[in-house]
Amino acid sequence: MAGVLRLIMGDQLSTSMSSLSDCNKEQDTILLAEVREEATYVKHHKKKIVLIFSAMRHFARALQEDGYKVVYRHYDDSDNQGSLLKEVQLATQQHQYDKVVVSFPGEYRLLKSMQQWQSQLGLTVEIRDDDRFIATLEHFKDWADGRKQWRMEYFYRDMRRYTGLLMEGDSPAGGKWNFDQDNRKAMPADVTPPKPYTVKPDNITQQVIDLVEHHFSDHMGSAVDFNYAVTREQALEVLEQFITERLGKFGDYQDAMREGNVWLFHSHLSFYLNCGLLLPMEVMKRAEQAYFNDDAPLNAVEGFIRQILGWREYVRGFYWHCMPTLQKDNYFEHSRQLPDFYWTGHTNMNCMRQCITDTRQHAYAHHIQRLMVVGNFSLLAGLAPEAVNAWYLQVYADAYEWVEMPNVSGMILFADGGKLASKPYVASGQYINRMSDYCKNCGYAVSKKTGKNACPFNYLYWDFIIKHRDKLTGNHRMGLIYKSLERMSDDTIEAMQEQAQQLLSSIDDA
Repeated sequence: MAGVLRLIMGDQLSTSMSSLSDCNKEQDTILLAEVREEATYVKHHKKKIVLIFSAMRHFARALQEDGYKVVYRHYDDSDNQGSLLKEVQLATQQHQYDKVVVSFPGEYRLLKSMQQWQSQLGLTVEIRDDDRFIATLEHFKDWADGRKQWRMEYFYRDMRRYTGLLMEGDSPAGGKWNFDQDNRKAMPADVTPPKPYTVKPDNITQQVIDLVEHHFSDHMGSAVDFNYAVTREQALEVLEQFITERLGKFGDYQDAMREGNVWLFHSHLSFYLNCGLLLPMEVMKRAEQAYFNDDAPLNAVEGFIRQILGWREYVRGFYWHCMPTLQKDNYFEHSRQLPDFYWTGHTNMNCMRQCITDTRQHAYAHHIQRLMVVGNFSLLAGLAPEAVNAWYLQVYADAYEWVEMPNVSGMILFADGGKLASKPYVASGQYINRMSDYCKNCGYAVSKKTGKNACPFNYLYWDFIIKHRDKLTGNHRMGLIYKSLERMSDDTIEAMQEQAQQLLSSIDDA
């Protein structure tokens, strides 16, 4: 037997991967490769690259210590081939293998490439299901086929029944499937979130930091202050810190925003779930245990589990079910390019400045910052879906296309015309004011719809509602909004449209 070549990618850093399930330590070889093609197809944030490369190197070392044969290709190796295919080609030229085994990738473009590998290599290439996810792609397809609407809430309920999580017999714990109404509180000024988990870079991580600062100097952010977990052991510590210090108040304040504090009571586990250092079921069971041990309230635990079992599982199935058309969807026919402040954070809108600054500094912003501030502006300003998708994929360390594109094209931009969301997630400045303290230190007045210093979110919101009346008036969730529009004076409407056009023209002319 010549053995099997098993490729592990940077978002598959788990010994539970299907590609390793039958690995023979004596005969098989595991290949991990840091390649230019994957690091630069968009200009990923420096901290994202550090996280993935360092986690890959630590994972490879752990595999070697456990007796696996590992071939590891560093980014700056003189003979680095630059792409996954070419690295696999080189490995098969240097050693005879019976076949190549890989788990299902997280991006459509990569799957299409891998499906050609067998003919290109002249060798069997086996692409296995990624069984870290609870719902298979067939599971989602069976659920979606024949339904007029695909709503995450109903998929989530089926997943609760399927897994038994937070169930009491055939009924949901607490008598309700969803406690979202209890999870929308603004955070009082006297509530102080705990500090996030940090770890001092070891020699491996420091070498990666130096490499990234040298080879990716024109990418967003800085790598020098990187302090995230990069091993499974560290990721488990992040999980435990969340359960003991944050989960209790996560439910109440999961939609809140605070100036100068991006971490709040969120878990910060998406970094590690999405690259494989943590597994979804172990994370959810740990949270469920906290509820049954009376260590955390049900609204917090249910809300957290819904993010993983509901939303995370749902968007992964949605992505593969809707590709490749999802990447071209543009329901509102928006085409404006991104303003410069998406890269610099230099804007007088304090909410946008805070969220983009957080993103630049941490390669992270929590879900309401992404959806209801940056995403809200992206839709109201008519930014092109392709450009917005590229930005979100680039700047967040937990972003891979399977999770990024449904959230952006479906949830944020409504570019799919309502397959994912029941209405566009747009809001005026009043929502941001209610859920944050951003407006207190803003040069614009959130109370003003028009005129000098009026909040741009206010007039952009109504301009959007007016522009897309034909497409949205039939949406039952938009009825009250259009009734409010009907009560406005013509002068007010004209003033809002004129001010919106001035702002949008300034973006176009920049």
